[in-house]
Amino acid sequence: MTSIPPPEINDFKIITASCVTLDLPALPSSFYRHGWQSWSLAAWTDLTPLPVQRPVNLHPQQIDPAYAYESRPNGSWLGAVESADGKVLLLGALGTDAHVRLNGGQFEGQYEAGTGDWFIAFGGEQVVFSQYAEELGKRFDVTKTKPAPRVWCSWYSLYAAIDEGILHEIFDRLGDLPFDILQVDDGWQIKIGDWEANEKFPSGMAALADKIKSTGRKAGLWLAPLIAVKSSQLFREHPDWFLKDEKGKFASAGFNWGEQLYALDTTHPAALDWLAALMRQVRAWGFDYLKLDFLYAGALPGKRHADVPREIAYRNGLKILREAMGEDAFFLTCGAPIIPSLGLCDALRVGPDVSGEWESYRDVVLLSNPTTPGTRNAIRTTINRLWLSSLLLIDPDVAYFSSKGNSLSEEHKKLLQDLALVCNFKATSDLPQWLSEDDKETLRSFLLSAQKINRAGRCTFQLGDRQVDFSSAGELPTPPTGFNALIGNLVGWVGGLGLVRQILDEMGSKSLEKMKKEL
Repeated sequence: MTSIPPPEINDFKIITASCVTLDLPALPSSFYRHGWQSWSLAAWTDLTPLPVQRPVNLHPQQIDPAYAYESRPNGSWLGAVESADGKVLLLGALGTDAHVRLNGGQFEGQYEAGTGDWFIAFGGEQVVFSQYAEELGKRFDVTKTKPAPRVWCSWYSLYAAIDEGILHEIFDRLGDLPFDILQVDDGWQIKIGDWEANEKFPSGMAALADKIKSTGRKAGLWLAPLIAVKSSQLFREHPDWFLKDEKGKFASAGFNWGEQLYALDTTHPAALDWLAALMRQVRAWGFDYLKLDFLYAGALPGKRHADVPREIAYRNGLKILREAMGEDAFFLTCGAPIIPSLGLCDALRVGPDVSGEWESYRDVVLLSNPTTPGTRNAIRTTINRLWLSSLLLIDPDVAYFSSKGNSLSEEHKKLLQDLALVCNFKATSDLPQWLSEDDKETLRSFLLSAQKINRAGRCTFQLGDRQVDFSSAGELPTPPTGFNALIGNLVGWVGGLGLVRQILDEMGSKSLEKMKKEL
């Protein structure tokens, strides 16, 4: 354990150690918690322990399960403490497989395997985070070159209830709205793991890409290549390609699509060959914009074919994907471990999914779960990860313009739109059938906007001649107590049952199919 004093104000140090300890002169007033992957919480909070989020069987797909029960303030790769005078002390790893925590009056950092470099800076918040990002850029060979695209995607209006006919109609009705990419999301594949067109796309994926390109835009596609559902042909035929736990059972990658998820072992040579072939196939179909999702699975704890640190295993898998798709493809990572993705993708989702509501009381309060889809959750985490914007394009997820299909107030829709402008990554899923003429003009103006943007504070920005304040999304709700805590425990237990989640998925699918018939 290496113990060192903090650097001088607005200065930094870099040291090499497996573990490092900083003695704090006084307990800080707040702590910057940095979550593991895209959807995991990033926020400034007080030092009070956060409740264990529920349901616990979703931990693998929402947070780093290795630290799910850590009660002390902690974070993946980095953390920061703020003193009463507003000065910030940042401790951050310059490599993968690292974690930091507060331990009483000490700030600790530890690599899970071996030694590595640590970055330590003290001073103004924006200064120390900017210095850290600069050093990460050097270590991960970051070259930020591609311009941000303007994207329409199918997810937040239709979710998985897409088919060839409805997408063709949407592509035609988008008219001359200035989108660069039309991205097909979940719902085209046979199963998660079996990445071929299902019966809803009888003409095949190449024909779908051709249809998109006929509108003058590039074709985008969603995949989740590092996971598979239990019933997939991939899992049935190649069980040896999947991650195992310490007991030799298949490691859980979470639960979704009404099934258990399993994680592909990105150190298995045959699995890597399959990943490369899949990327080449998708490019051959004609898709140039690839959104790869649920990527955390490549870095989950478990036993692998090769004995390497888990985030190195993930990063090696990401390299295979990047090389196979080609440098000319636009590569967006989602559900991705943050630091290990640097230098290998063009853009990174940095928050949980938005949704048609501001916040779910059930999820955020009763279940103490800030990683679930919700507009407030997404804004909060994205704002607290904007320091990454010098390293790659920051994807804040979509903005809403129509009043149909969501319950957001005009104020909250405007916050999402302004967040996209701050990130310079503009996307929506609104159906053209839902947009009034005024909505379309607002959307057009948004897509064409090129305002000068300056950051004025932690949550405040100057957008042209307007000041925007995202503070309303910043704070976490107070955890439930008493009877509400008991209700939360019950809801968390019930929500963790596979059968219950399967029923909820089926109900959602039926509702979406009914809605689609009304278009």
